[in-house]
Amino acid sequence: MAVPIAEDHPLVPVNVYGATKLMFEQMLEWYDRAYGMRYVSLRYFNAAGADESGEIGEDHDPETHLIPIVLQAALGKRERVTVFGDDYPTPDGTCVRDYIHVTDLAQAHILALDALESGGGSAVYNLGNEQGHSVREVIDVARRVTGVDIPFVVGPRREGDPAVLVASSARIQRELGWRPRLGGLEMIIASAWKWHSRYPDGYGD
Repeated sequence: MAVPIAEDHPLVPVNVYGATKLMFEQMLEWYDRAYGMRYVSLRYFNAAGADESGEIGEDHDPETHLIPIVLQAALGKRERVTVFGDDYPTPDGTCVRDYIHVTDLAQAHILALDALESGGGSAVYNLGNEQGHSVREVIDVARRVTGVDIPFVVGPRREGDPAVLVASSARIQRELGWRPRLGGLEMIIASAWKWHSRYPDGYGD
C-alpha cells in the first residue's frame, strides 16, 4: 500500500522535472521573505480528464501524457501504447500514479486565489486523489470505457520514473476545504474519451 506524500515530506526529487519544481518553490519562498510577495504553489499529481461539455480537452503535440496516448491508440491514431517497464515493485509491475480531474484542479485554483485575496499567507498544496493507479489499470479502464481492445507493448524503464507517486491532499482539504469531486479513474477517462471522440485530431490549426 502506497503512503501518500505530504507537502513537507523530506523526499528528494528523483528527476529533473521534480527538481526544477522544487527550485521554483524555493525561489517563491525567498521572494515572500524578501519582498512580501505571497503565493500559493499547487502541486498537480497527473492532471487528466476533460471538461464535462466535451469542448475543452488535452491537446499536446507531441503528446506525452499517458491517458491521451492510450485514448489515441483507442482511436487508431497510434499503433499501440508503450508501457515503460513492468518489473517495478507494484502489484502488477507497472508504475503507479495519482490522477486528478482538471475540473477539480480548476476549483483548487479558485480557492487558492480567494485565500490570497482575503489575506491568507503563502502555502504549498498537493492536488491529488490520494489513490494510485498503475499503467495497466489505466489501460484496462480505458478498454472498458472505449470498448476497444487497446494494444500495448512493454518497453524498458525510463530514467527517473519512481515506482509509486501518490499525493496526500490533507493540507488543502483542511485549510481551504477542497476535495476532489470527479476523481474516479473511470470518470476521468470517460470525460477525456468524450473530448477525444469529438476532436480525434485535436483542435487543429
